[in-house]
Amino acid sequence: MAEPKNDDFLDDLEQAEAEEQAHHADDIDDTEAEIESLRAERDAFQDKFMRALADAENARKRSEKDRREAENYGGSKLARDMLPVYDNLKRALEAATDEQKEVSAALIEGIELTMRELLNVFSKHGITLISPEVGDKFDPNHHEAMFEAPLPGTKQGEIIQVSAQGFMLHDRILRPAQVGVSSFQG
Repeated sequence: MAEPKNDDFLDDLEQAEAEEQAHHADDIDDTEAEIESLRAERDAFQDKFMRALADAENARKRSEKDRREAENYGGSKLARDMLPVYDNLKRALEAATDEQKEVSAALIEGIELTMRELLNVFSKHGITLISPEVGDKFDPNHHEAMFEAPLPGTKQGEIIQVSAQGFMLHDRILRPAQVGVSSFQG
């Protein structure tokens, strides 16, 4: 009868080992599931972190661009309001006859100096003249056609008259040059 006890003992031992292995397998499964859960959580946090870094970099670039634009173009309204002053000084100089220039030389010189100083201030702030000439090709990016006329001896799209000079503020049009354009097709 001693053998049956041994068999019972072996059976109990095998059953205990099987239970322990099953329990150990459950522990391994639980540990692997927990590791996978932690990896997924880590990946989610890493993704959020990378997105936050990208958003911060984009915000920095946007604010830098906004700062540069404010610096370059913030005074465009004032500059645009100063253009008629230039136009009036130019008209005053063009209207003066040779006789008036002789009689009022000091006055004319004062107007010329004022106009030169205004152009210096414009230049200092990135404002440049658009000065088309009669015969130049019309460019809709820099010129505004005030009228079209079929003028013989010209080509279609040629500037035939300059009414007012234009101005650029850095790389933007402040005011296009106002011109007359030939519509002659001959």
